[in-house]
Amino acid sequence: MKLRRQPRQDNFRMNLTPLIDTVFILLVFFMLTTTFNRQTQLKISLPEASAEKQAVEQQNTLRIIINENGEYAINDTQHSLINTQVDTLKRALQREAGKRTNPPILISADGNAPHQAVIRAMEAARDLGFLQLSFEAEQTIDEN
Repeated sequence: MKLRRQPRQDNFRMNLTPLIDTVFILLVFFMLTTTFNRQTQLKISLPEASAEKQAVEQQNTLRIIINENGEYAINDTQHSLINTQVDTLKRALQREAGKRTNPPILISADGNAPHQAVIRAMEAARDLGFLQLSFEAEQTIDEN
């Protein structure tokens, strides 16, 4: 006969699996609903053209003209380049530059020209090592 009582062991173990599942669900929810785009928070002030024109050396400057369709022309020529590819523009710039190593580039883009066309022109100049870039702007006259 056994008269001795066994000590009672209480089994108070907490199951953490539902808690971990809940934390994972919250993590996934916040990852999916959070936006990392900060464009709406940025406030930028775009530059405006000044009233005074700066003298640009016309004989040394290469002028890239971009029309509203994104077509290119070099140095006031009446005909545009064959296509709008960067390689075509680079070849035309190199041909017009001749032996000059770093001529100033003047980008004259239509107000409705695609942004990508302007970026391509800047990329072509950069690839050729032409570092002196400037943009042409038209001054508006107030009729007050």
